[in-house]
Amino acid sequence: MCGFSGFIYNSNYPQKPEELLTKMGEAILSRGPDSAGVWSCEKNGVGLSHRRLAIVDLSPAGHQPMLSDSARYVIAFNGEIYNHEDIRKEIDKQVVVSWRGHSDTETLLAGIELWGLELTLKKTIGMFALALWDKESKTMFLARDRFGEKPLYYTQQDDLFLFGSELKSFRVNPDFKADVSRDSLSLLMRHNYIPAPYSIYENVFKLMPGTFATFNSGELSIKKYWSAMDSFNTGNNELLKDSEVVPHLENTLKNAIKKQMMADVPLGAFLSGGIDSSLIVALMQSMTDRPVKTFSIGFNEDEYNEAHYAKEVAKHLGTEHTELYVSAKDALDVVEHLTNIYDEPFSDSSQIPTYLVSKMAKEHVTVSLSGDAGDELFCGYNRYLITAKTWGKLNKVPLPLRQVLAKILLAIPVDKWNLITNLIPLKYKMSNLGDKLHKAAGVITCGTIDELYKGLVSHWQFPEDIVLNSKEPLTVLTDKSRKPDLKDPILEMMALDTLSYMTDDILVKVDRAAMANSLETRVPFLDHTVFEAAWHIPLGAKLKGSSTKDCLRKILFKYVPKELIERPKTGFGIPLEQWLRGPLSGWADKLLRKDRLKEEGFFDADKITDMWEQHKSGKRNWQYLLWDVLMFQAWYEKHHK
Repeated sequence: MCGFSGFIYNSNYPQKPEELLTKMGEAILSRGPDSAGVWSCEKNGVGLSHRRLAIVDLSPAGHQPMLSDSARYVIAFNGEIYNHEDIRKEIDKQVVVSWRGHSDTETLLAGIELWGLELTLKKTIGMFALALWDKESKTMFLARDRFGEKPLYYTQQDDLFLFGSELKSFRVNPDFKADVSRDSLSLLMRHNYIPAPYSIYENVFKLMPGTFATFNSGELSIKKYWSAMDSFNTGNNELLKDSEVVPHLENTLKNAIKKQMMADVPLGAFLSGGIDSSLIVALMQSMTDRPVKTFSIGFNEDEYNEAHYAKEVAKHLGTEHTELYVSAKDALDVVEHLTNIYDEPFSDSSQIPTYLVSKMAKEHVTVSLSGDAGDELFCGYNRYLITAKTWGKLNKVPLPLRQVLAKILLAIPVDKWNLITNLIPLKYKMSNLGDKLHKAAGVITCGTIDELYKGLVSHWQFPEDIVLNSKEPLTVLTDKSRKPDLKDPILEMMALDTLSYMTDDILVKVDRAAMANSLETRVPFLDHTVFEAAWHIPLGAKLKGSSTKDCLRKILFKYVPKELIERPKTGFGIPLEQWLRGPLSGWADKLLRKDRLKEEGFFDADKITDMWEQHKSGKRNWQYLLWDVLMFQAWYEKHHK
């Protein structure tokens, strides 16, 4: 687990290339605090910088950038290849290799020399990003894992080709042009993240998951070596029988977890007490005699706290459990560091507890497994359940009638709806009733399932109205040519979440928060054999009545009593609404000043300041929309003022 950066200059090669490469590496120090390395070739204008967090083969034999056995290739690699020992055995059967160590980086290089890059990538099971220089063909290859667990940015600006794990390393290069993209900013307002291939900067892109890029003589081409779309299509045409689902899935998960428990450093797991993390930990514990180290974070606010559930699960499984109850001050102290942790604007507020649990875990381990991706693969989000229960009924009501109902809901101001809740008995009260009814008004006027999904996953429904001079780019949500062709609306939602929200929100959130603490995280559900198995499971084995992730529950209940797990789903959130009115109010006031917004010129200042006043007064709850703006404002202040 590491970080890297590099460049290719067609002209004006830096006078001190290794000094520049060292600075680019130091900018991403937390991704690799154990050692550093640079490699450059002035003749071809190329340079690579690497920071290492040693996980497998802690010896100098794992040092990077690494040359292949023939010295034809130079690689900078970030990630883990979980099946690299199997790949080594396959290589040894075909050729004689004088192995210098037992790192997966060396295995990759040997595979590339034997089979070429594309075939080697197809053989891998892992998470990674890499840059590979071929001295013979004078070609730079960039590659990213199947789901985008590890980041990789690139840009071509004039005579410079720049690439790396994070944008921090770009900004220390004096030849990099850091022009903010208003179009990408509109995407941030809709999603609370910027979906690949876009980035916050003009002409700077994220390499798409499951692809590799070839850069030669100034020309860039990109090719897929694996596609989630294939699993969506083939899986639903070749479904497992009901009797096969649980044993096949349990066996596949165990194999994936066993591979991901490979490490030469202390290893543990996050445990929230929910279905996904509890299952990962239960299967881990079933495969080892030593107590698994588990970690959870708690809040004093009951509606945000699940730590006591995690503690009970840990006690039952016999793990070595550590929990940390976080005060509001602990969490608020993280806010000022978010612009360093997330080096392009990112506004999923669960970034804060994710950082804190990663920080705690790092005090005990260097690697932590997580239960991420269980919701996307096994139908876990509430929006799937809501759609399954209501869309069929809603769609039978004529659209004009639904539009009339929406007008009635919107005719009553939010604060008046909230006053009505005072007349409702306490046990039936719903917080922010007015906001929820106004949002429901938008949902019931949707004419298609695509409109419904887009509305459910959007923060700002019309971001071009708030970001001045912007045009929202096409994404998998809006580009019909990129959408999966699935007949069932729930399956389509799961597929879209996999292609967008999971990759560009969940995985980004965890990677940056963990790597800011020099902690490696691993996601067993994203072993592609698990992913492919999941898409061969009938939807009815995942969503059964009101039971989401039904097949996972059946496996989990072999190890953990049902009563420790069955409860309403709780998000991994923070009391953002109250914090913005309280301890974060002064910080937000500074960033949202009307004169400042007008001077910077990115947002409609009148609309933003009006919403901020409404939120502070309690008339409306604009927490998530304002957090989108605040995260950009804080990022812009840090990096561009």
